[in-house]
Amino acid sequence: MQNYSIMHWSSLKQKGKEVLNVAGQIVPSVKHPGSSPQGLTRVQVSAMSVKDNLVVVGGFQGELICKYLDKPGVSFCTKISHDENSITNAVEIYNDASGATRLMTANNDLLVRVFDTEKFTVLERFSFPWSVNHTSVSPDSKLVAVLGDNADCLLADCKTGKTVGTLRGHLDYSFAAAWHPDGYILATGNQDTTCRLWDVRKLSSSLAVLKGRMGAIRSIRFSSDGRFMAMAEPADFVHLYDTRQDYTKSQEIDLFGEIAGISFSPDTEAFFVGVADRTYGSLLEFNRRRMNYYFDSIL
Repeated sequence: MQNYSIMHWSSLKQKGKEVLNVAGQIVPSVKHPGSSPQGLTRVQVSAMSVKDNLVVVGGFQGELICKYLDKPGVSFCTKISHDENSITNAVEIYNDASGATRLMTANNDLLVRVFDTEKFTVLERFSFPWSVNHTSVSPDSKLVAVLGDNADCLLADCKTGKTVGTLRGHLDYSFAAAWHPDGYILATGNQDTTCRLWDVRKLSSSLAVLKGRMGAIRSIRFSSDGRFMAMAEPADFVHLYDTRQDYTKSQEIDLFGEIAGISFSPDTEAFFVGVADRTYGSLLEFNRRRMNYYFDSIL
């Protein structure tokens, strides 16, 4: 994401291609109930998610844009919230228990919404007592971690939105969460500069507390094989942990610039860091070094 342009980067071809531009007028090419007929204009992107051929973008004014990469135009766009400070904090694409593809959004208006991805109708609205900064659906799609402007993090039933557990230990607001592929371990990132690990079978206390260098933990990712966990601060520092060593063995990537996000490749062979700095904006790619079990830059 750079200058209102969403790009697809091919590691094999070492080339980028624009897939969506949100600087001008955005009008849906397909008519769906709830879609804005006038479209949207100049959307400042606050969140993004990609799964298979579907790209979903959230905006700072409550916007939601959905595009299928194998279809022309934008499939759906609207403002899901018109409240003041109605930022779309997070978007997530997942498969529910039946296998259907769903979209979940988290907003400052205290609501979590669930959409279907065919007609983009709202299937559920779950209300919480504070602004929701992030949600993360468990691998079996039964639970969703809900984090926001509160020191406590919640576990809710993915179908009903009912709270089934509370995670206590953080000291400030939370902004990130991710599930280990085994579905038992949940990692949460907080303004208190820590990432806490929780076993959902025993929620009385966290398993471990991983500390950042300077800032809040804003992004967390597990590799698809569960071997590594990465967490990023708002700027300069990314931390990678070996889960098989009980998170005691780690590597720190020290870079320069604001960090837009992190991601492992599906095959776990590459790791990406998005740098949002105005001067040094870039995408950093790292390769997995299996002989020493750490990452080495290939820039």
